[in-house]
Order: sequence, then C-alpha cells, then structure tokens
Amino acid sequence: MDAARTQSETYGPETLRANLAYEPRELKFGTSGRRGDVVDLTQLEITINALAELEYLKSLPKDQGGIVAGDEFYYACDLRPSSVAYVPEERGRGEIAQAIEEAIRDAGMQPVNLGKIPTPALTFHAISLGRGSIMVTGSHIPFDRNGYKTNSAIGELLKKDEDPITAHVAEVRERIYNQPFADTPFDSQGLFKAAPSADGAGAVSQVLSPASMGGAGGGPGHRALLPESSAGRDGYLKRYRDFFAGATLAGRRIVVYQHSAVGRDLLVEILRAFSATVIPAGRSDTFVPIDTENIDDAQLATIQTLADESAAAFGPIDAVVSTDGDSDRPLVLGVQDGKVRFFGGDLVGMIVAEYLGADAVVVPISCNDAIDRGSLKDAVEPKTKIGSPHVIVGMQKARANGKRVVCGWEANGGFLTGSDITRAGHTLTALPTRDAFLPILSVLFASAERQCTVSELFETLPRRFSKAALLKKFPRPTSLKIVAGLSPGDPRLTDVVFNTDTILTSGADGAPIDAAAGEVGRLSEIRQTLSEYFTSELGFGGVVRINYIDGVRVYFANGDVAHVRPSGNADELRIYAVADTQDRADAIARDGVAEPDGILRRLEKAFL
Repeated sequence: MDAARTQSETYGPETLRANLAYEPRELKFGTSGRRGDVVDLTQLEITINALAELEYLKSLPKDQGGIVAGDEFYYACDLRPSSVAYVPEERGRGEIAQAIEEAIRDAGMQPVNLGKIPTPALTFHAISLGRGSIMVTGSHIPFDRNGYKTNSAIGELLKKDEDPITAHVAEVRERIYNQPFADTPFDSQGLFKAAPSADGAGAVSQVLSPASMGGAGGGPGHRALLPESSAGRDGYLKRYRDFFAGATLAGRRIVVYQHSAVGRDLLVEILRAFSATVIPAGRSDTFVPIDTENIDDAQLATIQTLADESAAAFGPIDAVVSTDGDSDRPLVLGVQDGKVRFFGGDLVGMIVAEYLGADAVVVPISCNDAIDRGSLKDAVEPKTKIGSPHVIVGMQKARANGKRVVCGWEANGGFLTGSDITRAGHTLTALPTRDAFLPILSVLFASAERQCTVSELFETLPRRFSKAALLKKFPRPTSLKIVAGLSPGDPRLTDVVFNTDTILTSGADGAPIDAAAGEVGRLSEIRQTLSEYFTSELGFGGVVRINYIDGVRVYFANGDVAHVRPSGNADELRIYAVADTQDRADAIARDGVAEPDGILRRLEKAFL
C-alpha cells in the first residue's frame, strides 16, 4: 500500500505507473543482449527497452547502422514457450515477440516476422538489406528465462552503444509510465490489454506446443503475430549452398541432435543438400537448455545413447552435431570406435579458421591457449573480453590494420566472420555475429577433404584441452566481490607475470605499466591467496601469471590454467580450465564446482 501510495504521489493517480499492481524489475544489458527471468519480462518492460533501442538506432547515421522511419524492421524468435505464448507458471508473463512487434510499430517501422529461425539467419537477412533486426531468445539459458537481442542495420549493438541506450531507456520509461492508465495499451500486470489481432492466421505452428511446455496460446490481451516470411530461412540456406558448392559429404553418416534448437530442421536440410546421410534424433517438445561450452556428463550420456541407437539402425556414425537454443553456437562431437567425443568451441574455431585460410583471428581471453601454439599463432590478434561485441570490435581493428581474411570465435563455439572470405572460387560475405552452421559445415568438409574422421582432424591441433563448468543460482554481487577481492586496485593492470625476483605488469595492449609499490605488495598477497585455494594437493603448480582482461585467469607453473568469471547473462559463476590432458582439465573444472566445498564455494565463503 505504501509503495502504491508513493508511486501515485510521484506519477499521479491516473498514470500507468501508479496503477501497476507489481513492482517492475528493470532489464539490463548482459554479455550480449538483454535477458531476465520470464516473471520479470512483462510486455511493458520489453516495450520500454526495445522502443528505446529502436529510437536510438533511428538517431544514428546510416553508415553506423542507423535505421530509417518507414523501413522494414525484422524480428524472429526461438522455440522457448514465453517467446510467443503466455506462461501460466511464470505469473502469466510471455508473448515477448508480440511486444517486440508492437515496439517496432511504435517506432514508426514496418515489422516483418521471419518466424522461428536461427539468430544468424535473421541477422544475415536483415543486414544484407541494410535493415535492423531483433531476435527474441534466451539462447542456452533455462526456459524460465528469456530475452532479446537487437541488431543495427550493420550488425550487433556494441558496448559503446550501451550507455547512450541506457540513458534513453530511462527517458522512454518516464514517458510511458506517465501515460494515462486509461489510454495506455498495458494493464495493471504490465501485459497488453485486449486488442484486435494483427492480420494473419494467428500463432504459428512451429512453436513448441504450449500444453507440453507449460504455455498457453492466449490470455486477456493475446495478440496474434504477423504471418511469417520464409525469406530469412531461405537466404540462410542459400548462403551455405553457394559457398560450399561442389563440396560433398557423401558417405558420411551424421546424427543431428535436434532437442529444442530453433535451427534443428534447417541443419538437417543443409547437411542433406550436400549428400550426407543425416539421422535426426532427440527431438524434444519441451525446452532443453544446451550450453555448448558446458556439456556435462548427463548430456554426454544422452548424446551417446542417441549415437548408439542410430548406429544400430543405420550403421557406424561419423559425427554428432547440434546447436544451442537459438542456433548461433555449434555442438560438434566426433565418434571414434562408437564413442562420442566432445570438442570445445575454441578448438572448433581453430579448425574452421585454418580451413578458411584466416590471416587474423580474434578470440576472448577465455579460449583454449592451443591457439598460441599452433599454425594460427601469428594470426592471433590481441585477446578480448568475453562476448561477441568485444570480438567484433577486435575484428574491426584487424580489418583497419589491413588484414584480409578476418574471423573470430568464442569458447562456446559461436563463429564470426569480419571480412568477406573467398575459397574455391566462392565468396562468403562477412557475418559479424555468432553462427553455428558455418563451423559445423567447415569441420565436416575439412575432415571429408582430408579423408579422416572428425576425431582424427582434431588430433592435428596442439595438445591442449579445455573444460568449462559453472555454479547456477550464484548471486552476481557475490561473484563480483570474489573478482574484486582477487584483483589489483589499479584497473589499468590487466596482465601480471611473477618472475623469481620481479613482478611484471602490463595493460590490455601489452604495453608495460609500472605498478606502485603498494600495488606490487597487493599482487603478492593475491598470489598467496590464490595458492590457498588452487593448492598443490589439488594438483596445481605455483601461480606464475594472472590476467584480468575479463574475470581472473590464473596460470600455473605446471601448465594448468583456471579462469574464474561471473556470467554476464545470469546468476552463475563459471570456471574455465585448460591443461595438457583432458582428464586434468576435467579435474580442474570438477574441483572448481564441487559441492559443498569446491574452490568456488570456498571463495564464496571467503569474500561474502
């Protein structure tokens, strides 16, 4: 009652804000895009943020990705229930795509519904026409979360865009909150009031069934989406049919683990277009959150079962491939002697970059350091923070420095191209956003052309192995306290090397920085603290280097690497491990997230 009275006094009793029956939770930017709990993703909150982003894009010049009033603006979504349906279990929230469509109209643009397609398919179609786009997706995170990602007319929003957008969101919020409640399209729950449906046949059939996924096809303000256009899916398939024209996967037997990935049918279609024998498996009518950089034993067991069943029915399997929920991150597994073997996205990226003949590669600091030891070591650009916006900026710098074939990737496997690439007489235009199909196809074609198995192909890389793991529902403020407690006071210091008698410090560009005497002492204390958690009893050597580009990445004398970093999109704390054997990398990750007293839990207790 007091909160309602305060809002009434602040905004006036007749305003929308004063009549909301809940306390709004504001959406924030994550590593890439905006995500949150579905219960907080009211159509009001989605509209406020999306409209502000669209108005921001309208203020930009065309060469910076600006959009023009009256032009088409494209949107698409993944298969999670709240993308297009109300979900009773999440306080009736959902129909996020409907809010996006309305925000596009409110911004003076023409919304175009490209349906249920991969994020890169949407982005490729829109930027090829010089138009902006929004993907409704929670990517790999659980189905009770969701979000969206906005692209300008030239590609993803970058970190430099976030502050001005955030400022404009505040302005739009006040503008909408101050509307008379009787005139606003929103009810007291932040959902659309009843309104006439848009032209078209209503909700589309490819969405995972509301009954099986806990969704509902309607509600007091249910709105049908515009009819779907197939232009995005068709253009995306043509992109790869044209680039790999003349190549073949004939004789290769490939399992496509479909689960609830939005690109599950397109992946089957494109592989069959190149004459592969494709076995769709594991299709799910309930949402399966696949995190392609954190495949656990239970998920591997599921995939192994699918491979075993497929082999029994069709014969020996060459590979299992899949994607995450919005199909911008690949999942690649070789099958050797019947056993599946998962290859992390950072290793997949190396195979793809070599296959495409890259002369510049940009990767975040979390990637496997095998890249620094192999054939690509001279092509590696300065490593970035984690997140595709940072990789994109790195690729832009490489192009500005005269590099011709520029690409980048993340540990989760999302592969980006920062330049046009020509191979075997066919040109692939740049697509500076995460893509899953290009790396999957490139790995399969590379193994076919070299007449080896997928597993044998990865054996050609330097022998460094990685593993990622995480603790879910780990409060972000606590994660930030851990990072702050293990970091120097001087934010310029991003790399610290401990020699026998000296400590060498440098910045993000590699240039030396002289640390103050007090800072040197603090770094020594941090080194000692880390040694108390990453102990010799757990197999670690002495701490010889710490990198602070993004989180805390610790290098040990025995070659181990342990990287602690909070997720940018969820209340999760991650640990990335790199070692000389897969067993050792697995052990580091396992010891990191062990319950109840693994390394991360002990750090939590220390820094609470």
